[in-house]
Amino acid sequence: MELYDIEPWAVDHLDPHGLIFCYLCADENGTEDEDVQDDCDAPDPDAQDIWFANQLSDDACASQAMLNIIFNCRGVQLDPSLHRFHMDTEKMSWVMKGLAITNCQFIREAQNSLARPADLRAANHSIATKISKEMKHKNASTATPASKKRKSTTKTNRGKKQQKTKEDQQDTFHFIAYVPCDGKVWELDGLRISGPLEVGEISDAGGPSGRQGWMDVVRPALKLKMQRHLSGEAREQIRYNLLAIVDDQYMKFSDALEMQKRERSALERRLDKEYPNSWSDKVNENLLVNASQVFSTSVHSSDLGPTYAQDFGSRKMVKDMSILDMPVRSLPSAWEACVQAAMAAKVSVEDEITKSKNMNADFIRRTFDYEPFIQTFVTCLQEEGLLQPILSGQQPSNNEPSTAKAKSKPKKRSRR
Repeated sequence: MELYDIEPWAVDHLDPHGLIFCYLCADENGTEDEDVQDDCDAPDPDAQDIWFANQLSDDACASQAMLNIIFNCRGVQLDPSLHRFHMDTEKMSWVMKGLAITNCQFIREAQNSLARPADLRAANHSIATKISKEMKHKNASTATPASKKRKSTTKTNRGKKQQKTKEDQQDTFHFIAYVPCDGKVWELDGLRISGPLEVGEISDAGGPSGRQGWMDVVRPALKLKMQRHLSGEAREQIRYNLLAIVDDQYMKFSDALEMQKRERSALERRLDKEYPNSWSDKVNENLLVNASQVFSTSVHSSDLGPTYAQDFGSRKMVKDMSILDMPVRSLPSAWEACVQAAMAAKVSVEDEITKSKNMNADFIRRTFDYEPFIQTFVTCLQEEGLLQPILSGQQPSNNEPSTAKAKSKPKKRSRR
């Protein structure tokens, strides 16, 4: 989830598992921060229990940052493949963990599934070019000294010709993870050889998630990084972004609606027992008429649906006990409050469903390969003789015959 502010009113209600700070690098290696460039720092002895992996592959720092966060989150349910990978790499060194990520097939497939086809072709071309240069360099190293000297001179001249201006250079971004773990907040940068960097200790790490108060520790560090990337000419444009790893909002609101369904069933059983004849006159008529529609969504009916939270059963048991101990006079008002709460939960669920549909549509548009269509379209324009007028800025007339068609031969005059 993208964050637009780091103040408590914008972040604390999300209860994030971790944050990812994305910034524009000064070079292609992503070594703009002084902390990353300083490789002489000794590893923190308190970071031995932190899952951290060095970044060994290009264009994967975002995935690396997410893995560094979720593998340090306590109580998060992982996919079976991720859980097995986590257990297999838990005792490895930081470099070996990065190598394991690079060689992991399902992580590579998940990473490439979000890329555009043009990006994949560009990456393959870059790898082929790199291998070709290495092979040429290897062949040049085995050549005669005279040939090697000529090769060095040619390479120097070629390097001068290939120097890019600042405008021609492609922007390079880097991602850094922040995660609370073991009572402290850690900065996890895959390019830092010294490993995790302690940001500060959490004074109050209580709460059900164990993350309470960690945003107060990381907020000053984030402000310093933002100020660093807003100095000088950078003030004219935003050079950083902030993302948060949060619980699935659809699961959260869906569980809330499912809890209201079960609460409604328990209340109606109590009402049927206490009012054998009828209890419809005890509640609001409008709520009673629309009750069946309130508890249904565009993906599920009003029947009981699936739940996601691990503590859903225990919370339901507590709710059932409170309904059994509830006075009879409070049952109608509790039923009305349940239906009203279900209305708010349904609105939130439908909102998340709409967001998911829009995100899926954007994903399909972004990852669809338009190149075959463009090639076919341009080829058809050329065959019909319409491409050259378009490139020259001329508007072809509908009355003029196509240049691709053969010109009609002039008629011969008859001799008398």
